[in-house]
Amino acid sequence: MFLGVDGGGSKTAFCLIDENGAVVAEARTASIYYLMSGIDIVAPLLSDGVAQVCAAAGIRPAEIAYAFFGIPCYGEVARDVPALDAIPGGILGHDRHRCGNDMICGWAGSLGGSDGINVVAGTGSIAYGENGRRQARAGGWGELFGDEGSGYWVAVRGLAAFSRMCDGRLPRGPLVAILRRELRLADDLDVVDIVLNRWKGDRARIAALSPLVSEAAAAGDAACTAILRDAGHELAALVDAQARALVFPAGPVPVSYSGGMFTCPPLLTAFRAALGDRYELRTPLFPPHLGAAIYAARLAGHHLHLEGISA
Repeated sequence: MFLGVDGGGSKTAFCLIDENGAVVAEARTASIYYLMSGIDIVAPLLSDGVAQVCAAAGIRPAEIAYAFFGIPCYGEVARDVPALDAIPGGILGHDRHRCGNDMICGWAGSLGGSDGINVVAGTGSIAYGENGRRQARAGGWGELFGDEGSGYWVAVRGLAAFSRMCDGRLPRGPLVAILRRELRLADDLDVVDIVLNRWKGDRARIAALSPLVSEAAAAGDAACTAILRDAGHELAALVDAQARALVFPAGPVPVSYSGGMFTCPPLLTAFRAALGDRYELRTPLFPPHLGAAIYAARLAGHHLHLEGISA
């Protein structure tokens, strides 16, 4: 069997598939995004998830033919790479594994491991593509000065719009009532205490506010509608950068997407419009954790026929 692990910004998903691509078992743990919590969180969470998925499949970790671990921020802190690479061996009891950035999981799932570009927009955002032997990424620079179009990016802009509406710099829209309800604000300024003091600026908790921006946009909030439109354009800009780097031949370039932000219709519509006819936008074939397992099979030299893969 082949194990895929997709370490997203809010959760870590595990998937075991057999040699035909059928899903045998799945599991989830908390996120292994370690830049805020420290690298020591990674091994216990991966160990827990592998134990869960193997128990569900009725196998031992040593029986896994090959595994791919998609880790958020992998490769972005060079000194951490050796430590991250060493973790799976201690869990599996063998060296038939590889670690990489979780962007690969989204690409392998959405496009089935074929040439093209995939954009991930979840808690953070990043794009990854392949064209023959060429590989490239764009985005993924982190929440402080990057991750455009992500859940965190959208939520922070929603909070900024809320603050402007509350003190009169923007006309009040539905967002005000929605945030007051969701955060149970006795006073509008309580949002500062909640986000900065109680949550300590936690990336995942802030990103989890992004659906409220979508809700407000659906209720006619002009500022939130503009935020989602801008998010779609930012994500399309990642695709443009990838297309230039990967030097695709003439003709529409295959593009797909993954991550929770693409479940927001206004954002997906804006993304599609910004891409135009230069690209062939494809509905994702498989989720990222299944993509990780598909990639594990590929690393092992095992060719899976896409029509035989089942979620």
